[in-house]
Amino acid sequence: MESMKVSSRLTISLVLALITLTAFWPVLHAGFLNYDDDEYVTDNPQVPAGLTIEGAKWAFTTPHSMNWHPLTWLSHMADVELFGLNPRGHHLINLLFHAANTVLLFLLLVRMTGSVWRSGFVAALFGMHPLHVESVAWVSERKDVLSTLFWILATWAYIRYAEVPRLRRYIPVFLLMALGLLSKPMLVTLPFVFLLLDYWPLQRLSFGKKDTGKPSLPLWKLVVEKTPLFAMAAASSAVTYIVQQKGGAVSSFEAVPFGARVANALVAYVGYIGKMVWPAKLAVLYPHPGTTLPVWKAVAAGVVLALITFLAVVPARRRRYMAVGWLWYLGTLVPMIGLVQVGGQAMADRYTYVPLIGLFVMIAWGMNDGATRRQGDKATPTPPYPHTPILTALALIVLGALMAKTWVQAGYWRDSITLFRHTIAVTGPNYVAHYNLGCALVAHYNLGCALGEKGRLEEAVEHYRESIRVTPGYPRAHYNLAGTLRDQGKLDEAAAEYREAIRLDPEYAEAYHNLGNLLDDQKKGDEALAMYLEAVRLNPTLAEVHNNLAIKYYFEGEYVKAWEEVRLTRKYGVEPHAEFIEALSGKMPEP
Repeated sequence: MESMKVSSRLTISLVLALITLTAFWPVLHAGFLNYDDDEYVTDNPQVPAGLTIEGAKWAFTTPHSMNWHPLTWLSHMADVELFGLNPRGHHLINLLFHAANTVLLFLLLVRMTGSVWRSGFVAALFGMHPLHVESVAWVSERKDVLSTLFWILATWAYIRYAEVPRLRRYIPVFLLMALGLLSKPMLVTLPFVFLLLDYWPLQRLSFGKKDTGKPSLPLWKLVVEKTPLFAMAAASSAVTYIVQQKGGAVSSFEAVPFGARVANALVAYVGYIGKMVWPAKLAVLYPHPGTTLPVWKAVAAGVVLALITFLAVVPARRRRYMAVGWLWYLGTLVPMIGLVQVGGQAMADRYTYVPLIGLFVMIAWGMNDGATRRQGDKATPTPPYPHTPILTALALIVLGALMAKTWVQAGYWRDSITLFRHTIAVTGPNYVAHYNLGCALVAHYNLGCALGEKGRLEEAVEHYRESIRVTPGYPRAHYNLAGTLRDQGKLDEAAAEYREAIRLDPEYAEAYHNLGNLLDDQKKGDEALAMYLEAVRLNPTLAEVHNNLAIKYYFEGEYVKAWEEVRLTRKYGVEPHAEFIEALSGKMPEP
């Protein structure tokens, strides 16, 4: 029997890993973003050097990007050591962490509750939900997936401690929580979660009488037991607040009044639930409404939250998982809900990475209770859906839909242009998205320029063409592409690009000039002359064009015109070549 249990858990673990990797596979084709990825990895002062002693010292002693999470910095450095600045490797590590978190969450829930299939359903929801795409697909959110790994491991260690409370079992809990806090300060709520787990499913907590049939302790003893963890959480919170305040990330009450923060927090709590149920219009940033949020929305959200709290807490003695799941959701979101406003977002998908676990537990255990009419607060192994094929089919349909949506959502993270265009489409006016989209649109052009200057012409052409693809009406990109193609000897293609630049901007004098040069190389003298004349008509100060005209007139025997162009060349700051002046003087003295 035991071998069958181990086999089923192993099989479910493999399936969870496989479907999670499949759902998020598009992230492996994503690049770095121009939103935080530059500060975290590509343009970071230390990370691109890989793992070094100097880098490790920097990670532990220097706040950067308004955060202090040295273990996360070290993980990014390790990625560079392994993959360089190839984004595929960085995304792969994020995805592997997420898959590991999914499997470990399943095994953790089984260890706590004894229920294999309900635990599997929770883990599947966690592994495939589209709200988690941001935490996985964004290289800068390594801190999410890494800190959650330590969250789960610390919880596992706590279960072992709860079984046999000894100092040697408490130390791993403390150390793993510390490692999690060094990855992201999100773990400040973990001691409170341990108290919830004491109530269910560990059943260590008693309220006046021992009605669980298991050894239990009063609340105050369980709180005292966790004093070192609370102290560590308080220290981490203080450090985080100081670092973010000094970095200018914390908004003042003048900028966002406390009342507006509370109103937004209430709406955000309900909004996350809505996006969990119907994950549509997901975006990398939802602009904060400031003081413009209608009062009725905040009041309505408060009523909804109060009602859910009542429905979750009242049946708590019979269905403890309801209260624990709900308080898990509410409590773990507190540091990110906006009462201390950091950044310009009203809410963020990445903030739901751990909090949604509480709601998933409520759903999985609640569905089972509704179907079997059993008490769902028992931590004994019971078949989750023993005779409910309809619920089983429904669960599979839901997971299939989430998997498909996650695949699509992950595709939006392919590059900055795709991501921010999607963000603007779903959020409307969004100054952060508009700014980053603008930066992304010129990035390929700028990269083409840099590569062209280094003589890497093939790569430069690729980026110019990509720039034209995303901004087809940008004449400068056609102009630079034409110059690069000319350097490659592809004169006909270059001429076509010069003409396209002129079509897009009929007053583009430099394009006329360089098209004239190209036509002259092709022995099309009359056409070249026409281009030169149009260039100086549009911009008479182009000294190089006047110089070319002087040479053109010299070879045509029109020496008076040649001297006139020499005079204009000098007037606009360029001295013609001495050998040319000598040759022209030999034909006709300077007037």
